[in-house]
Amino acid sequence: MKRRVDYTWRLAELMAARGMNNTTDLIPLLAERDISLSRPQVYRLVNQRPERVSLQLLSALCDVFSCGPDDLLTVTAVNAREHKKA
Repeated sequence: MKRRVDYTWRLAELMAARGMNNTTDLIPLLAERDISLSRPQVYRLVNQRPERVSLQLLSALCDVFSCGPDDLLTVTAVNAREHKKA
């Protein structure tokens, strides 16, 4: 059976829970962990659902927020409907 897998990116929620209201607040925290991102890159990372994230960046975010990857993204998987052929 085919499965449809999706995810929800929760970085903005984690930032808000820690009182971080500006995306630029994240730039120096990432820089401390040798991750250099521009303001537009950080804005997109926080406010849009990324399609690709390096493991180095994911690890840095987990360190910044003292969390695990499962706190940054929520995965959902459901069985895909199969179309019956006539």
